[in-house]
Amino acid sequence: MFEGSFVAIVTPFAEAGGLDEPALRALVDWHVESGTHGLVPAGTTGENPTLTAAERHALWRIVIDQAAGRVPVVAGAGTHNTAETVALCREARALGADAVLVVVPYYNKPTPAGLRAHFTAAADAGAPVVMYNVPSRTGCGLDLETVEALSRHPGIVAIKEATADIAFGSEIHARCGDRISLLSGDDFTALPLWAVGGRGAISVTANVVPALAAEAWNAFARGDLGAARILHERLLPLHRALFAETNPIPVKLAVSMLGRCRPEARLPLTPASEGTRSRLVEVLAKVLDGSAAEAGSV
Repeated sequence: MFEGSFVAIVTPFAEAGGLDEPALRALVDWHVESGTHGLVPAGTTGENPTLTAAERHALWRIVIDQAAGRVPVVAGAGTHNTAETVALCREARALGADAVLVVVPYYNKPTPAGLRAHFTAAADAGAPVVMYNVPSRTGCGLDLETVEALSRHPGIVAIKEATADIAFGSEIHARCGDRISLLSGDDFTALPLWAVGGRGAISVTANVVPALAAEAWNAFARGDLGAARILHERLLPLHRALFAETNPIPVKLAVSMLGRCRPEARLPLTPASEGTRSRLVEVLAKVLDGSAAEAGSV
């Protein structure tokens, strides 16, 4: 189940500021029809920190309902509070999520013992857990010994590895093998991570080019490294453009350029600069190469 191109899906907001349910449902259908292997709502790219509790639940519910079992849904449920995280894991599972994404607790900077206790508590809540290791966002990260220990918990099924450190990812697979799925959380280094045991990605770029992102994994999975490398290199300029400013500012704008949502992100994130907008227009035209199936209209 936890293999392939999973999209860290953006959260569309309506003009009045709340969730744009029609746009969200249309995005889910587009991803499924484009070959995306799984959906991850309410992650960093989905602006989890600025969602209210009611909005988070609505987001989960809408995505799960619209996916209708066609692809797995991994609900973003991690916080910096273990008790709250456990409650969210239970709630997401009750709504029908196939798994939960649990980020390393941010701001607290827990010790390895604290991290082990946090993820164990989340896994004991009943939903399969995808650990999310992103020290650039959280202020601390999982070390190899902690990952190896947690990989033995039957409720921990995968790790989203977003350090961009291929040596670290390689060590995870060497120590944990296939007990957990190693998923890239960094689009730039997804293909190299797959080469050392990765089983897919939780991708920002897949928001914009879901078919190309899915085909990159499909090519690698069928042993066509040449095709996978061609797609990887084709997407590199888009990866760079989507991180020209803090994620999800550029990707939200890019998805809006495809006519699929409004561009606004919530404060404290601000609108993209004109420089980022111009860069995205140029890069999208080159990457999409006039493909109506991907582009809609830019």
